[in-house]
Amino acid sequence: MSSWGIVILFLILVVLNVPVVYCMLIPSILFLAANDIGFSIVAQRMFTGVNSFPLLAVSLFILAGNIMNRGGVTDRLFDFIGKLVGHRRGGLAYANVLASVVFAGMSGSAMADAGGLGQIELRAMKEDKYPESFSLAVTGASSIIGPIIPPSVPAILLACATGISVGRLFVGGFVPGLVIALVFCIQIHFMCKKMGRERKAMASWKEIGKSFGRAFFSLMTPIIILAGCFSGKFTPTETSSVAATYALILGFAYGNIKPKDIPEILAETARTIASVLVLVSVATLFSYVLARANIPQMVTEGFTGLVTNKWVAILLIHFIFLVVGMLMDNGPAILVFVPILLPIASFYGFDPVFFGIIVIINLMIGTITPPVGMVLYVLSGVSSVPFINIAKATIPFIISCILVMLLLTFMPGVVTALPTLVYG
Repeated sequence: MSSWGIVILFLILVVLNVPVVYCMLIPSILFLAANDIGFSIVAQRMFTGVNSFPLLAVSLFILAGNIMNRGGVTDRLFDFIGKLVGHRRGGLAYANVLASVVFAGMSGSAMADAGGLGQIELRAMKEDKYPESFSLAVTGASSIIGPIIPPSVPAILLACATGISVGRLFVGGFVPGLVIALVFCIQIHFMCKKMGRERKAMASWKEIGKSFGRAFFSLMTPIIILAGCFSGKFTPTETSSVAATYALILGFAYGNIKPKDIPEILAETARTIASVLVLVSVATLFSYVLARANIPQMVTEGFTGLVTNKWVAILLIHFIFLVVGMLMDNGPAILVFVPILLPIASFYGFDPVFFGIIVIINLMIGTITPPVGMVLYVLSGVSSVPFINIAKATIPFIISCILVMLLLTFMPGVVTALPTLVYG
């Protein structure tokens, strides 16, 4: 099999909607067989892919998110934030975004946000007579903030694929995530004004104080995690273990988790982790095959030979990852395409942390964009609203994300300033 035959076969299988694991595995096996490379390399490379200490953080953050959703942490967070901003026009929509910002500092997963916190948000907005399509759009859009603000599961995968510092990626996503949240809030203000939403009476200070008391220890979760990340006291893996342990303590303290619930939580987490690790192991083999076939070098030479302007180059990279994010889950997309395109970005002088953050944002947009749109499928499942209806309602927020991404592209200091300040 020729070098480009691997890529062509991979793309054909993706278009045919073959599971992405087989899209990577089949071309890899055929290439090894065609070039008389021993199949022992398959086991070696797949084992090497998952034999990574930082990957343990992915497992523990997934566990932490499941515990928080089961343990009542998310309920208390949303209730407190709703009391603070619920009186404003579109208050629960603001609370939806702000709760996702807080939850982002705890789980690092868009799916955990949409599937756990999202159900609470949707129920509250439905009771307050918000249009269902608007509620779903806000919930889906706000869920993508989770993997941008630290901690971030995609950032860990990206670091494993490239060797970029996990800590720098975590810190680099903080400001862009807040900018996206701010833009969403501005957008919600005008959308709710157009819908004719009225202001409500503000919750009393007694109600706010009581809600804060209930949510206090939940609110400490992101503070502990972010303090550990920014101070350098915790490694990302240690941060994930602290998050999972603290969430479990809160779940027991709140009375929402019993010892008998632990096996079910662990089983649910294991199912999710298994799918992630299979993808990582096969993607590692596929990356090895691409390297043996000199695909990254050929792509870099061809790209840099055709494109001389750095801004045109970065916009093309944006477009590539937007399309990839629309067709593939973010895990395999990172593991397959980032090692190929990072050398191109570096050739044009772009900072690796900046490149990593824009990749994550592009892929997160893909989670709320058809035809894959995993977050949209989750929301469709919990609401019974057709997938396409949710996708149409989410379009204004997708446009906002793209505009923010363009802002970051031409102002890369927004991404790189904080990591430089923290790490030097």
